[in-house]
Amino acid sequence: MNNKNLLLPAVIGSAAIIICAIIIAVTWKSNYASNQTINVTGSAKKDITSDLGVLRGTINAQAPTAEAAYKELLRMKPLLISYLSAKGFPENKIEFYTINSFPVYEIGANGYQTGVIRAYNYTQRIEIQSADVNKIKEISLDIPSVVEKGVDFNVEQPEYHYTKLAELKIDIQADAAKDAMVRAEKIAKATNRSLGPMRDARMGVIQITPKLSNQVSDYGINDLSSIDKEITAVVNASFEIE
Repeated sequence: MNNKNLLLPAVIGSAAIIICAIIIAVTWKSNYASNQTINVTGSAKKDITSDLGVLRGTINAQAPTAEAAYKELLRMKPLLISYLSAKGFPENKIEFYTINSFPVYEIGANGYQTGVIRAYNYTQRIEIQSADVNKIKEISLDIPSVVEKGVDFNVEQPEYHYTKLAELKIDIQADAAKDAMVRAEKIAKATNRSLGPMRDARMGVIQITPKLSNQVSDYGINDLSSIDKEITAVVNASFEIE
C-alpha cells in the first residue's frame, strides 16, 4: 500500500516534467523559427521627363547716381520684355520681383573698401515658366544675346521639374518592395527554405538624378538641371524563412 501511495505522485511528477519539456521544446522551436529571417535590399528605377521648366535671371544697371541707375534699369526693361514676348512670353507671363539697389564703394590701395561711393547698382529679378521644357532650354541658351540690344542680363541655370513626383514616389517604392520580395524568395529557394511573412521594411531616400548618372546621397538627390532623369527607390526588408 505504501509503495502504491508513492508510485502515483512519482508518475504524476514524471508526466508533468515530460509535458513541461515538450512545451519548452515547442516554444523554443517556434521562437527559433520566427527568429530565422533574411534581410534583403530591393530597388526600382524609372525614367522620367521633366514637365515644367523655370528660368530666372536679373537685369543689372549701374550708374554714378542712384537716379541714373534707376532710369537705366527702366530703359533696359522694355527691351527684355520685347525679347521674351517674341519668344512666346508676353509681359503678363513674366514674373517681376522687387527692384533692389545698393551702393558700390571704392576700394582703397590696401584692398579694403572705403566710405566713398563710386556708383549705384539697381537690379530686378525675373522669372518665366513653361510646360514646354525645350523652349525654356532654348531661351536659356539664347537670352545672353540681349546684351547686343543694350541689356545687361545675368541668366541663371534653368530648372527642370517633374510635377507628378508625389504619386510616382508611391508607385516606385511599391516596385522596390516587390523587388525585395523576389530577391528574398530566390535566396530562400536556393537554401531549400520557403519565404514567410515580411517582418520589417524601411524605405530609403529617393534619388532623382540625370540619366546614366551614378550619383548617390544619404539625404537623397533631386536633380533640377536635366530634362531627362532617372528616379530610384530603395527598400530594405526583412522576411521570415521557414
